[in-house]
Amino acid sequence: MHSLALLFLLSLVLTGSAWCADEPSQLKVFASVLPIQTFVEAVGGERVETEVMVLPGQSPATYDPSPKQVAALAEADLYVRVGVPFETAWMKRIQAANPKMPILDLRDGLPLRMQEAHTHDDEHGQHEHEHEHEHEQHEYEHGHGQREQHGQQAARGEEPAQDAALMAKEMDPHIWTSPLLVRKMAVAIRDTLSALDPAGAAVYAQNQQRFDAELVALHQSLQSRLAGLGNRAFLVYHPAWGYFADSYELQQIPIERAGKEPGPRRLAALIAQAKAAGTRAIFVQPEFDQRTAQQIARSIGGRVEAATPLAADYADNLQRFAAILADANAASDTAKAAASPARSERSESSDRSGPSGPSGPSGPSGPSGPSDEP
Repeated sequence: MHSLALLFLLSLVLTGSAWCADEPSQLKVFASVLPIQTFVEAVGGERVETEVMVLPGQSPATYDPSPKQVAALAEADLYVRVGVPFETAWMKRIQAANPKMPILDLRDGLPLRMQEAHTHDDEHGQHEHEHEHEHEQHEYEHGHGQREQHGQQAARGEEPAQDAALMAKEMDPHIWTSPLLVRKMAVAIRDTLSALDPAGAAVYAQNQQRFDAELVALHQSLQSRLAGLGNRAFLVYHPAWGYFADSYELQQIPIERAGKEPGPRRLAALIAQAKAAGTRAIFVQPEFDQRTAQQIARSIGGRVEAATPLAADYADNLQRFAAILADANAASDTAKAAASPARSERSESSDRSGPSGPSGPSGPSGPSGPSDEP
């Protein structure tokens, strides 16, 4: 009886060992921020084990990886980056923790944009700011080929001089806020995982195709929700939604620029710009101070809304952001439409009354000043 029990236990051990041998070992992947972790998991499925560097509630601009994270990097098979600020300071140390670990830079091959980070005086006018923005974007596009030539250096965790110069110009790293760009990022993730784990290539391809269909549906839903808005502008404290704005023909108006609070002149210009655009919602990430946003909200009769581009529930998060934006801007469209007949009636009444007194006004009657159009 004792021998039968031993044989039974031995068979269980051998069966368990065989089962474990059949199970594929998971790739250990580090992602810079939560949305990127979501994308890696969507493509990698059960064949990847992911960890994120910037933990929930933390800012990618000021984050310092913990000693535990740095130690865990020594066992990682891949690091996925997007160029958020902490990576510039930490990339060499991340690579030093695991010199053989490949690094996937999801910015490679994507059309990057300049972040609204200029600090010139606003009395020069919004038109000049837009011209300068276009000029700097043109400069970057001409230098983009040189940046891609340094791809192998970046994969080794180095920061070439050209990359450093581009970072100094405040390239916008929030590429994941555009579902259209995420589609391309998912392809890069699929190809990299397949190279590291050829046995899982078919799984990665299938997962990427399913994820791509979800992204297409998300884009179409957002496009439909935002298409009918007359007011296309929105205020944000930190300029993290530029790629989202570009994808849906919106205008992002940032309060903070280059990490600095607006001075009195810029604050007054922001309030005037918000009133002219008719925008009523001001989006602030939870980790940022809301006092300046609240001051602007009081001045324009608007409200402050919490919104973060760093949420792990990617699709739901973008849908929430779009819903708040659409609701606020649709309300401002309605208010402007209601005000238009009143202005028209005042103008017609003034026209009928004609000039008053012997030396009546020489110009057209009615209020002067900036147009109500955005």
